Amino acid sequence: MKRVPSVALSTPSCTDSSPLWVSSGRTPSSAAAGAGREERGSAAGGKRPGFMERTLVLLDVNTRSPIRVLNDNFLSLQLDPSIIKDGWLDFLSSKRLVTMARGLSPAFLRFGGKRTDFLQFNNQKNLAKFRGPGPDYYLKNYEDDIVRSDIALDKQKGCKLANHPDIMLELQREKAATTQLVLLKEQLSNIYSNITITARSLDKLYNFADCAGLHLILGLNALHRNPDNSWNTSSTLSLLKYSAGKKYNISWELGNEPNAYRSMVGRAVNSTQLAQDYAKLRTLLQSVRYYHRAHLYGPNAGRPRKNAILLLDGFMKNAGSVVDAVTWQHYYMDGRVNKVEDFLKTRLLDTLTEQITKVTKVVNTHTPGKKVWLGGLGPAWAGGISNLSDTYAAGFLWVNTLGMAAMQGIDVVLRHSFFDYGYTHLVDQHFNPLPDYWFSLVFKRLVGPRVLAVRVAGLQRRPQPGRVIRDKLRIYAHCTSYYNHNYVRGSITIYIINLHRSRKKIKLAGTLRNKTVHQYLLQPYGTDGLRAKHVQLNGERLLMSDNETFPELKPKTLRAGRTIAMPPMTIGFYVIKNINAYACRR
Repeated sequence: MKRVPSVALSTPSCTDSSPLWVSSGRTPSSAAAGAGREERGSAAGGKRPGFMERTLVLLDVNTRSPIRVLNDNFLSLQLDPSIIKDGWLDFLSSKRLVTMARGLSPAFLRFGGKRTDFLQFNNQKNLAKFRGPGPDYYLKNYEDDIVRSDIALDKQKGCKLANHPDIMLELQREKAATTQLVLLKEQLSNIYSNITITARSLDKLYNFADCAGLHLILGLNALHRNPDNSWNTSSTLSLLKYSAGKKYNISWELGNEPNAYRSMVGRAVNSTQLAQDYAKLRTLLQSVRYYHRAHLYGPNAGRPRKNAILLLDGFMKNAGSVVDAVTWQHYYMDGRVNKVEDFLKTRLLDTLTEQITKVTKVVNTHTPGKKVWLGGLGPAWAGGISNLSDTYAAGFLWVNTLGMAAMQGIDVVLRHSFFDYGYTHLVDQHFNPLPDYWFSLVFKRLVGPRVLAVRVAGLQRRPQPGRVIRDKLRIYAHCTSYYNHNYVRGSITIYIINLHRSRKKIKLAGTLRNKTVHQYLLQPYGTDGLRAKHVQLNGERLLMSDNETFPELKPKTLRAGRTIAMPPMTIGFYVIKNINAYACRR
């Protein structure tokens, strides 16, 4: 019989430092050698000849205890304040948008982004003059339609929902396209105009979050400053008093990417000043009775390069105890990318691990145990890339981000953006779900906050000198979501990313052996391949049945003991039923 090479034990990313379950207290290297000896012995003993040659991966999960317990709102959402300027805020009452947002609850909704620091609150109900620019030939009639829609919504009790006429949506898309050119010009020139958030706008935003079962986190303008560079609280105090009077349950943050202020507006805010500003905001919240226990998050630092890390370090040293969770942002690539292959590079997927390590090291130095959130996450910055970051291909980055962040203890991941302009959102301007929405929906339905260690044994190439072997098969495991009543507590959900250009076979071993499995295999739908903007689940295209009804997410049952076959370039979720895992029963 041909000698079988030793198997290698690895985590989903062979370069990350995520915990790996190894039995008998052995180190990963000794466990790998032991696993190799056991499997060679099994083959040599005549049991199931050729077994290892046919099976790429043996997969087991530690079902005794979770390695992480995350926030119930782990997968959360973000809206950019530019929706005030381009007019889409007026359409958040859409029954279809609310339905799709509700599908991803429970979650946080962060209202923040690059234009957070140009927001000014005006306590008036309707200021048409503050609306964004639009062609004269339709602007007046369009504004009249908005006013009539607002009046109709005001008459409703409870959640205020609307079905907007097609012509109204068509005019809004035209208006938004014009405004987006203005927003892009501002971004390229680094000259930004202020945006007024009125009481009416805040009412609409809160109505959307509340109806969808999302908890609103409102970003405040940190660049509204006094002559001595201290933070000016006048607009914030007015906003707090109005929100408290309405009994709006809101959490807060101050500013967006403060490390970039110098390049944005030519005015820097150092870590000491930022810490003082957060302390002032905490005092301000405590002075408003309704918000004296409100949560505060920050500092929303940018990607952890040198200046962002220096600012985060100084902030944590002086104000680490002021915030309830530490927030930062990560974007994978810029808008110059034009190849689908760029979204499949394992080196790109693994950059997140390096960034998380840098941030958590700073946080744990000053406030050990403090929760860390990925407060803004997208496949690309500057609005993303048309026909790339809004296609199936971007899903590999998104699902891997969720798995990697969970393994490394990131408590919440806020996805930019749920809806609006650009090409990194979950829902397009026709109110249709894009591929990343369907990945998010399946994740929410099946994946719970308890993270389990994965044991993977399989045949791998021998590494060449000086070359890192990066895994193209990513495997993560959680307890199945308790909100899913189709599965009893104790069930496990495994999600797998196959970046190989060939089919891969996974054999469930150990505690997972001979269990019934429900498969949710997500593949691109149509002739566009990885550039597809539609997704099929187990061979059936996913479509909203109507404005209020999701398609049934029907699993395919794999009989006990059957090998999982992952087609090339696909993402699959697998629920191990009736395993009664101790880690998942509590």
